[in-house]
Amino acid sequence: MKALWTSAEAAAATGGQSTQDWQAQGVSIDTRTIQEGDLFVALKDVRDGHAFVAQALDKGAAAALVTHRPQGVAEDAPLLIVSDVLEALAALGRAARARTDAKIAAITGSVGKTSTKEMLRAVLEKQGKCHAAEASYNNHWGVPLTLARMPADTDYAVIEIGMSNPGEITPLSRMARPHVAMVTTVAAAHLASFENLAGIAVEKACIMDGLEPAGVAVLNGDIETSGILQDHAHALGARTVLFGETAPDWTVRNVRITGDVTVITASGGGEDYLFKLSVPGRHFAMNALGVLAVAEALGADPVAVSLDIAAWVPPAGRGTREVIVTDMANDGESLELLDDAFNANPASLAASLEVLAASTPANNVGRIVNGRRVAILGDMLELGQSEAEMHREMAQNAHLRTLDLVHCSGPLMRHLWEALPEEKRGRWAQTAAELVPHVSRLVDAGDVVLVKGSKGSKVSLVVDAIRKLGHRHSQQQ
Repeated sequence: MKALWTSAEAAAATGGQSTQDWQAQGVSIDTRTIQEGDLFVALKDVRDGHAFVAQALDKGAAAALVTHRPQGVAEDAPLLIVSDVLEALAALGRAARARTDAKIAAITGSVGKTSTKEMLRAVLEKQGKCHAAEASYNNHWGVPLTLARMPADTDYAVIEIGMSNPGEITPLSRMARPHVAMVTTVAAAHLASFENLAGIAVEKACIMDGLEPAGVAVLNGDIETSGILQDHAHALGARTVLFGETAPDWTVRNVRITGDVTVITASGGGEDYLFKLSVPGRHFAMNALGVLAVAEALGADPVAVSLDIAAWVPPAGRGTREVIVTDMANDGESLELLDDAFNANPASLAASLEVLAASTPANNVGRIVNGRRVAILGDMLELGQSEAEMHREMAQNAHLRTLDLVHCSGPLMRHLWEALPEEKRGRWAQTAAELVPHVSRLVDAGDVVLVKGSKGSKVSLVVDAIRKLGHRHSQQQ
C-alpha cells in the first residue's frame, strides 16, 4: 500500500525537520481513535496534544507532528518538528490538495451541511474514489485535517466548511480550492456574531472565494438572501446554478412525505427526475436536489445519483428514525424516535416539525389508547438578541399546532412552552437532564417522538433515555 505521507514529503510540505525516515498511512489528532501507522498531530486545544505523543507512539503511530520533543518521549522517536503545529497541518492540507487531480466540492450553509456532505459522499463513491471527513470536521483544523487525509489518487472529494464568526470561510475555501461550491441555505444561526441574516449570507458566500477557474456555484434559489449569494458569484466570474422550488436550473416540482420516505419529482439539466429518499423531510429533498446539481457540475452522472441517493441515511442526531420496542412480549408495543438532537435553529426546527406532523402514530398499543405526535425540544442557541422572540414565534408554526404534546427544556424554550395552548403543553424543565427521570411518562408506546435542540442544550440526554426504555431498531436498513 502506498503511503499517504512519507517523512520527506511531509517535511517538504511543512518546512519541518524529521528525526528519522517514516511512512504514514493516515493522519490523526486523537489518541482515542488513532490507528497504527497514523501521523499523530499534536494540536493544542483544550489540552496540549504534546502531552499525548508518547501514548500515540505506544499505540503504533508512525510519527508525531510536534514543535519539540515532549518530556517522556525517547530521543530516537519518529518526530516531524515544526514551528507551529496548526500551521503545519494547514500546509499538509494544501500540499495534499495540490498533488491530486480530484474534483472537489465544498459545502456550507446554515442548515444541512453535514447531511448534504454525506449524501454527496454516498452517491459519488459509486462513481469513483471519494474522500470526505467521517465527522463534521468543518473548522480551522477540521478542513486541513480532511485535506491532509486525502489520498493523491482520489477522484472526488467533498469538503464541509462552517463558521461561527465573520472571516472564517474564505481562508478555508482558498485552502480547499473547490471546483464546485454549494450553499445549502442561509438561516438564523450564529446570529449572535452577525447583525442580521444578510450578514450571514455575506459570510456564506465566501465559500466561493477559493473556486478554481471556471468554477461553479450551486446556490439555493428560494431563500430571501439568494441575491447576495448570486451577486458574489457574479463578481467572481463563477457560473451560477440555482436549485429549489422556484429556481430555474434545478427545480423541485413536487415533494411527497410519507411515514418513512420522501418522494421527489424534479427537473434539471434538461431532464425530468423521479426519485426517493429513505427518510422523510422536505429539507432533505431540497438538499438532495442540490446534490444532483453538484454532481452534474463535477462531471458525475446525475441520473445515477438519483438512483443511488435512496441508499443514503442521515448521520446520527440529524434526523435518524428508529423504532424503540418498549415490550418485546407484546406485539407492536413500540414507539418511533426521530433523533434530531445535534443542532437547531428556526429553519431546521420547522423542517423537523413538518416530518413529525406527517408521521402516523399507532393506536391501541400503549397506556394511552391513541398514539400521539410528541415533540421534546431543547433551546436553539446562538440566535442573537431576538432569541426569546424566535422561540416564542415557533408556537405559531402550522406543523407544531397539529402535534398532540410538546415538552421543552431550557430557559429559551420556556418562551415557546408558555405560548402553547394549554392542552398541548407538556412538561418544562430548566435543563434536559431534569427531563431524563420522567421520560417513561413523557412518551408512550404508539407515539412518534421528535427530540430536537442545539447540541449545547444537551437534549441528546433525552434521546439516550428514550433508547433505554427498550430495544432499538433502525428503520433505515
